Amino acid sequence: MMKKIGIIGGSGLENPEILKSPREINTVTRFGKPGSPLICGNIEGVEVVIISRHGKQHTIPPSQVNNRANILALKEAGCTHIIATTACGSLREEIKRGDIVIPDQFIDFTRHRSITFYDEFEPGKLEHTPMADPFDPHLRSLLISTSKELNLQVHEKGTVVTIEGPRFSTRAESRMFRLWGADIINMSTAPEAILANEAGIPYAVIAMSTDYDSWKTDEKPVTWEDVLEVFRNNVQNVLKLLLTVIPRV
Repeated sequence: MMKKIGIIGGSGLENPEILKSPREINTVTRFGKPGSPLICGNIEGVEVVIISRHGKQHTIPPSQVNNRANILALKEAGCTHIIATTACGSLREEIKRGDIVIPDQFIDFTRHRSITFYDEFEPGKLEHTPMADPFDPHLRSLLISTSKELNLQVHEKGTVVTIEGPRFSTRAESRMFRLWGADIINMSTAPEAILANEAGIPYAVIAMSTDYDSWKTDEKPVTWEDVLEVFRNNVQNVLKLLLTVIPRV
């Protein structure tokens, strides 16, 4: 089967110039419009479709991202795999700014988002999607091995807690997430991972640590300006990883 890779671009990666022969396609799903037009092209002969999660100008707040439309648009475009990128806060001393984390688990701490395609079940057809291991092991293995090959500072596993946003955590919340066993924190992964699994599309995440959230008392609490600065200073590592790993999927 021909592979087609969907990329969901996160903060700082709204306008990636990594595709050959790019073309823009406007689409509407039964759940509405995705966050941006689909940018279709190829990398080393592999078809790729990119969606900007927050819109090209980052105008869509985290809780307003139409995750159902984003995932369904990629599915309807024929994507066989999805790799998402995201900025994240570190909840562990050993995960430094600029480090890459390939999560293997999530905690969904969102409260106001649509997290299923099923508004109702068909009679006699209940849809309860297994979620014990939400990230595709093959994609994770490729991302980890390729990161090491490129000499990137990568953490081979981690639990990401997804919060509602757009505000950052209080110190009490940040400490609580650490006690829960979370290693990194963001505002995007859980709904995407849930929906990708419902849609039957292998899904994995490249998370870049940009800050220490609010738990570290010897660091100033996270600000949006700090997140963007660290991401922009290290975004070439994420792009390099994507360009190298996609032909291997």
